[in-house]
Amino acid sequence: MQEMQIACHTWSYNNLSLEDAVGTIARLGFRYIDLGTGPHLDIDSAAAYPEAEAAKILRLLQQFNLTLTDLYLMLPFINAPDPARRGSELALFEQLIPFAVALRTPGITVSPGIVHRDGIDHSLARAVPALMRMLQAAEDTDLRVSFEAHMDSVAQTPEQALLLLEAVPGLSLTLDYSHFVYQGIVRREIEPLLEHVAHIQIRQARRGALQTAHDDGTINLPELLQDLREHGYRGALCVEYMTTFGWHGMRQISISREAVRTRDALRATYARLDTASTPR
Repeated sequence: MQEMQIACHTWSYNNLSLEDAVGTIARLGFRYIDLGTGPHLDIDSAAAYPEAEAAKILRLLQQFNLTLTDLYLMLPFINAPDPARRGSELALFEQLIPFAVALRTPGITVSPGIVHRDGIDHSLARAVPALMRMLQAAEDTDLRVSFEAHMDSVAQTPEQALLLLEAVPGLSLTLDYSHFVYQGIVRREIEPLLEHVAHIQIRQARRGALQTAHDDGTINLPELLQDLREHGYRGALCVEYMTTFGWHGMRQISISREAVRTRDALRATYARLDTASTPR
């Protein structure tokens, strides 16, 4: 039986230093971790000194016996109306590829770009060549490149996400169900995306609340894991509660408690699915 890799995102502890965030995640019993841009990562230093910056992070992960499962490079202006701004953002992504390789991450997650002042259609149209360029920047590496369909982005709906996936061959998806559940989007609308999924982020949510306590959420974990299994998903599952309370109705919760409860629910569900699928 393949080990189920359940990670925790460092974004869950953006109020802590990277060392304290990593230590907290390890002490909670996680053995896998996702890392993202923000307070934990100096991207200018990572671009300028990729091997040295990666080595510092790898030593920290080794100290706490953690394995990296994803690097999220949040560069939301890759599709900015201003050519200079989107050019600098894309150039930064290209400069970060050596860092990602040195960090030995299996993949990179990016934002597909946000909706800018000229509206969704123009923002979405500019996202296509930007994502193509990002994919090309990584083509000589073993890195997979996937985008997250998230609120405020050009891929807030399954239809928009599919449009990008069809327009940029080789691109994959980091799926976070909470962004769809928040909008009232149901399982049958999400199902066409599952064959494109390369990474999973999970937290409980409900319509109108992008984050809730585990027991208050409406995401059906057994259904989700079964759907992923049927589509051949074998990657990691990253528990990602966040400190951005209030953003799209995110509830203020105990991050550590809810992360552990969600992780344990995933483990229990996975075990039941394995038992059910074992020949008798």
